[in-house]
Amino acid sequence: MRNAIEFEVYGKYALFTDPLTKMGGEKLSYQVPTYQALKGIVESVYWKPTLLMIVDEVRIMNAIRMESKGIRPIEYGGGNTLANYTYLKDVRYQVRAHFIFNPHRPDMAFDRNEFKHHNILKRSLNAGGRRDIFLGTRECQAYVEPCVFGEGESFYDDYEGEIHFGTMVHGINYPDETGRNEMEVRLWNPVMKNGIIQFIRPDQCTQIRKINDMNPKHFDDSNVEAVENLLNMLEKGGNL
Repeated sequence: MRNAIEFEVYGKYALFTDPLTKMGGEKLSYQVPTYQALKGIVESVYWKPTLLMIVDEVRIMNAIRMESKGIRPIEYGGGNTLANYTYLKDVRYQVRAHFIFNPHRPDMAFDRNEFKHHNILKRSLNAGGRRDIFLGTRECQAYVEPCVFGEGESFYDDYEGEIHFGTMVHGINYPDETGRNEMEVRLWNPVMKNGIIQFIRPDQCTQIRKINDMNPKHFDDSNVEAVENLLNMLEKGGNL
């Protein structure tokens, strides 16, 4: 696929929080990563407002296991609280993703050079990302490295039938990605087959709910470095 990357992300723990469990102060992870969590990982590898990162599919490599921990959340008003957070344990995923130019960012037309963006994206992946990598939440640190999607053994390779996970959060719509001055949440019903979940694109989600009004942040050539300059700096030995 054009402008694509394939990588493996892994860590000791992950917490893709089911929002229904947060109301009482507890947190329970979904069994599999959300589209938005994986998109955040891709954007931690490399992101610019010029681009829209699209996650195509994820392959669940390790068996789905959970572990509960007693956590003391920060009480900014004082006090001491104990909550139970249920994490996914020993996670490893293969991810395939690609980027397109953001059609809602005509102000970034000066930065549209897909070859150079793809070049930096691959360099950033080989370096482990430009920002820290997390699996759903900051305490769940993770690591990324290039891979060939589909290679290696998955715990679910020979699983017969499909696994349905019910209604889950797909992701968040932001105004600079939709052209609407609204923040929205998307829902969908993922299905895993032979360890692989194929994602529908955000614009294919039919279950959408408005969260709040929101205006996009302004970007232009005064506060964004052109990709040509960034790539030249990297080729001269600059830091990612």
